[in-house]
Amino acid sequence: MGKWFSKEKKRQILSKVLPPIIYLFITIIFFTVRKRFHLPSLVPDEPFMVAFWHGKIMLSPYIYKRLRKDPKIGVIISEHFDGAIIANTMKYYNFDTIRGSSRRGAIKALKESFRLVDRGYDIAITPDGPKGPFQSVADGIVAISQKKGMKIVAFNYKADSFWQLKSWDRFMVPKPFSRVDFYASEPFSIEGMEMDEAKALIKEKLNESI
Repeated sequence: MGKWFSKEKKRQILSKVLPPIIYLFITIIFFTVRKRFHLPSLVPDEPFMVAFWHGKIMLSPYIYKRLRKDPKIGVIISEHFDGAIIANTMKYYNFDTIRGSSRRGAIKALKESFRLVDRGYDIAITPDGPKGPFQSVADGIVAISQKKGMKIVAFNYKADSFWQLKSWDRFMVPKPFSRVDFYASEPFSIEGMEMDEAKALIKEKLNESI
């Protein structure tokens, strides 16, 4: 009985029980809000990278589904407990997941990302995940984009009425029946840029619509 109620066991149970509930909640929110999509004029045929802030994970899958009718994407998600919940939620969108982050499992995540890109997959990443700082850009997105010659599409959205959690990422939950504007940037390249220059451009593109 002690093992059943251990912290690890509880986390295993929650990582299975919570995702369908979360997915249902997100679905209800998405289908009740009033939506406007602002999408790029051209979507690359070749694999590209998707970037969105950690606090905007909730509805970003729907932006991607507007760009790719047949989703073929690997989402980089941390190996932490909350990452397990997010990873299992992403499966309901038929998205593949890559476990690892800049803090733990970085090399493994890079290798898996490269493998999926070679198979024609897009790659999604939260540049400030898994633990911040808020709206900072870690090295991973630059490393993958430059190594594989991938363009980046930045996602964001804003709502005229929402709840905001008191978390490091200021996680935003649009309220039902609010007006939500969804943005996806034109694909852009960071090829040949120095690390700091590339990070600055990625941050600029992520925030230019909001």
